[in-house]
Amino acid sequence: MHLTVGYLATPTGDDGIALASAMARTFAAAVDVVLVVREELPDGHPGRLEYQQMLVHRGQQWIARAVDALAADGITAGSSVVVGESFAQTLIEVAEQKSSEMIVVGGARDGFFGGHTIGPVTGSLLHSSPIPVALAPRGYAEDPDDTFVEVTAAVPTKPGDDNPLPFAIALAGEADLRIRMLSLVSAENLAEAGSVREVRALQRVAAEKNLEVAARALPDAPEIASLVADGMTLESALKKLQWEDGDLLVVGSSRFAAPRRIFLGSTAARILAAVDVPVIVVPRG
Repeated sequence: MHLTVGYLATPTGDDGIALASAMARTFAAAVDVVLVVREELPDGHPGRLEYQQMLVHRGQQWIARAVDALAADGITAGSSVVVGESFAQTLIEVAEQKSSEMIVVGGARDGFFGGHTIGPVTGSLLHSSPIPVALAPRGYAEDPDDTFVEVTAAVPTKPGDDNPLPFAIALAGEADLRIRMLSLVSAENLAEAGSVREVRALQRVAAEKNLEVAARALPDAPEIASLVADGMTLESALKKLQWEDGDLLVVGSSRFAAPRRIFLGSTAARILAAVDVPVIVVPRG
């Protein structure tokens, strides 16, 4: 596995580095740290290009500290400072050039401690990337995982939504991790049936069908635990879940995503805001 880490010299960047470290140890992954410096186009003003060169030089100093932090964890990482007009698009291009299986970033730092907040850069990645994006929750660097022990796939229960379970199974297989399938039930779905009990029954049927699909697609898949969490709202259902050290959550893209592109749907966005474990968002299909 190869990871491309989008780095900023901020606490957000530290969160991403901490997540890359845990993933590298778990999956024996190679790591490249990338810092993007915004391109300064000549506009006739003196000193503009010199300013960009100064930023590149400073970026090389910043990224060296990130590489040193990974080395302290026993991980050897490559690094590069790249000039680009868009942080997200440049990061995607570098990841594609390196044939990365995953882009790793930290979330914005203006949310509640432990939750995921989607800032401009993360938002751009989560609406365009053809590569899975791993997100560290806010403050992750202060108490990171050593390694991961379990992968949870939040599976859809509506026709047309993308199912991340096959990706989660393959990821768990990389390091022989436990795997479970999560279905979320809330009273918000009552328009689909007459009672919470009936909605829960429908969700269980959908979960069983997802398991059958995964079994046909991946006959050698390990045993998968099935979990249904319910509540009056999606957030209250999520609060009933117990997350342990070493948990990693995988969510899929919206039905509106282009093939093999990420498009974060409203349900996945609400899941991100409510959980305090690292999350991988998978492109459609």
